[in-house]
Amino acid sequence: MTDEAIIPPINQTLKAAFWMLGAIGSFTAMALAGRKLGVDYDTFEIMLYRSVVGFVIVMAVARAAGTLGEINRDALGLQVVRNLVHFSGQNLWFYAVTVIPLAQVFAFEFTTPLWVIVLSPVFLGERLTRVRTIAALMGFIGILIVARPTVAGLNSGVLAAAGCAVFFALTFITTKKLTARQSITAIMFYLTLLQLILGLVTAGYDGDIALPTLASTPLLALVGTCGLLAHFCITNALRLAPAAVVSPIDFARLPVIAILAMLIYGETVDAWVFVGGIVIFAGNYLNIWVETRRKVS
Repeated sequence: MTDEAIIPPINQTLKAAFWMLGAIGSFTAMALAGRKLGVDYDTFEIMLYRSVVGFVIVMAVARAAGTLGEINRDALGLQVVRNLVHFSGQNLWFYAVTVIPLAQVFAFEFTTPLWVIVLSPVFLGERLTRVRTIAALMGFIGILIVARPTVAGLNSGVLAAAGCAVFFALTFITTKKLTARQSITAIMFYLTLLQLILGLVTAGYDGDIALPTLASTPLLALVGTCGLLAHFCITNALRLAPAAVVSPIDFARLPVIAILAMLIYGETVDAWVFVGGIVIFAGNYLNIWVETRRKVS
């Protein structure tokens, strides 16, 4: 099979690139807003308000699309499990963006597909091939370069950023199981509803939930909107072009967030974060490239 078989038409690639620019902008805006909100809100409160915004959007879109009837309780147990792991990962992510450089958080987040490779044989019964093993090892080498784990450098923020990638991988795996039985509307409905409930319980366990203010309301709305928009953009990009084309575009998040964090928050751009990020990306891309060629050969 020739290379042309895995390369989409130029106009399709450009459309996918524009969708990925939307995803990059959404993830970046969410990280910057999360850093700002972290001064006055804990991660549980941020997740609570994010879920409120998301729930309103999902219900409005589902009503307009006429898909509310797709919501059912056929896979409620798996929906609960999925949202427990996603809630854990998202809270770790919001905590990490408040305490360590944003570029470092994004570099760790790029290891999510590599954790999927490691965990898929256990939860999905997928085979761990030689290429997948090499890709996973490259990812872990990248983690070591980014984190440079020493007694001085290993802190709660680094551990949170590394941990969120594992939980995001578990979210991906449980989502894959759900898509075989549930519609997108049902998945998004339970995503926002269950995380709203989890956010309310965890944020209010001490009887003190910080209320939105005039200054914070736009930021909370931004976080909720961008959280949904980012995944919508990625989904549309993957419909137009293979993952091997989309993945390199997504990697642009790392330099974008590093530059913005330097300009807005005065964060130092660490060259080793980029070195580790490139190794992580190379592991991801190797696996995607080989898997794509195997499917079309």
